[in-house]
Amino acid sequence: MKYDFTGKVALVTGGAAGMGLAASKAYADAGAAVAVADINLEEAQKLVDEITADGGKAIAIKCDVADEAQVKAMVDQVIAEFGQLDMAFNNAGIQAPGGATDVSHTTKDMYDLVEGINLRGIWNCMKYELMHMRERGTGAIVNNSSVGGIVGLPGRAIYHATKHGVIGMTKSAALEVAQEGIRINAICPGTIETPMVKEMLDKEPELMKELAKVQVIGRLGQPEEIAAAVMWLSSDEASFVIGHSLVLDGGFTVH
Repeated sequence: MKYDFTGKVALVTGGAAGMGLAASKAYADAGAAVAVADINLEEAQKLVDEITADGGKAIAIKCDVADEAQVKAMVDQVIAEFGQLDMAFNNAGIQAPGGATDVSHTTKDMYDLVEGINLRGIWNCMKYELMHMRERGTGAIVNNSSVGGIVGLPGRAIYHATKHGVIGMTKSAALEVAQEGIRINAICPGTIETPMVKEMLDKEPELMKELAKVQVIGRLGQPEEIAAAVMWLSSDEASFVIGHSLVLDGGFTVH
């Protein structure tokens, strides 16, 4: 499908790599001005340079979504630059450092790191995005959860806890603003070919064999396939979709 987001402004966190990069490009290709926010400002700027070289509008913003002050500053910068915020893909997230870890071996620092980015980061972003969207009475937010938000796997407890939390937060927040012209939904990607997944598979090579058994489609997902779903949920084509968690997993959860 082709979307026309001309005159609209999109914000993508974790926008410089993987699913965020694909979504940033897709928003720009559809005519939106794009704020590419990422902890890695250099990579964000590379993407912005690519978008602007193709005639699009974009800015790069360095942001740690776990830091509420940085998130506020990020949204303020978007408004200062573009005057509005119409769409947001709250995508930034991490796996637990060190790979699969039994709950009894999880440290407080590991838990705080993953929770801070994956769950509190979503809350931080929605909080300040909604402040502006509510003033204008319009907006669409897509939060990145995971199939880890609807299933459990050994060694992934803290990651899955945050992703389950994203779904719950999405549902409740969506109900709060549904009658104000704002839609909030989530996506639940399976195993997607991103730098984060490559790092995970490099640390756990046997995991690829297990994934091959349960990815019914027989391959990893591509970031562009996730971006296509984000575009739909951001568009008026999904105007009746509220508080939904869209599973994009190549059949993983069908078992």
